[in-house]
Amino acid sequence: MRHKRIGRKLGVTTKHRKAMFRNMVTDLFRNERLKTTDTRAKELRRVAEKIITLAKEGTLQKRRQAAAYIRDKEVLKKLFDELAERFKERPGGYTRITKLGFRRGDNTPISIIELVEEEYKPKKKKKTKSAPKKPKATAKDGSVKAKSSKKESAEELGLIEDQDKKTQEVLAAEDAAVAETVEVTKEETEPKAKAEKAPEPEAKETATKEPSAETQEAPAAQSEPAAESVPEEAAEEEKIEEPSPEAKAEEGSEEQAEDNTEAEEEKETEKKED
Repeated sequence: MRHKRIGRKLGVTTKHRKAMFRNMVTDLFRNERLKTTDTRAKELRRVAEKIITLAKEGTLQKRRQAAAYIRDKEVLKKLFDELAERFKERPGGYTRITKLGFRRGDNTPISIIELVEEEYKPKKKKKTKSAPKKPKATAKDGSVKAKSSKKESAEELGLIEDQDKKTQEVLAAEDAAVAETVEVTKEETEPKAKAEKAPEPEAKETATKEPSAETQEAPAAQSEPAAESVPEEAAEEEKIEEPSPEAKAEEGSEEQAEDNTEAEEEKETEKKED
């Protein structure tokens, strides 16, 4: 298992590999194309794209980092002036590898690695048309319930029609059973209703006789007030007019004066006796 073992050794020493990739990167940026074996081209792409990202930032620190790897000043100037502006809007993928086949002699796969020249055109995101929202069915509103996707697919296959037929047959059988039970209950209730309705005429006769007695009492009750009206008129004539409040006040004052005189006479008689 090659855990954390990144990169290819390519059958050479570390110093040889570093020097080889330094020369290959400078030649790639100078000529914008390089022909090499397939494995070296894949390993070279990792190094070249990292240096291009340094050139895109364009700061002094990034320029020094790139100059530590690329020793040629003309190639370094081309990298920061031309290639950085070309790949300014491209978010990655600055190189392209195309396979050419196999080399004569050792039969190793050969490929060309080159810098991309096309302008970057970002793809427009396709707007997904959102389906119109169907109204939700509520208990108050009589809106139609939205059909589920399963139900729609079942309708397309014709499975729901069979189910509808079965449900209709079941409902028809239930209706027939209910009708039979209603007829049986009617037959049972009809004789009972006839038996209950038979004594009704006697009750009607009694009801007709009772109002006749009431009608006889009613005129008698009406005649009584007429007889009572005569003495009332006579009593009204016999009533004596009540005295006015002024007359009552005078009578009260006279009675008090008489009482006072009587009290004085009694006092005088008591004095004489003493």
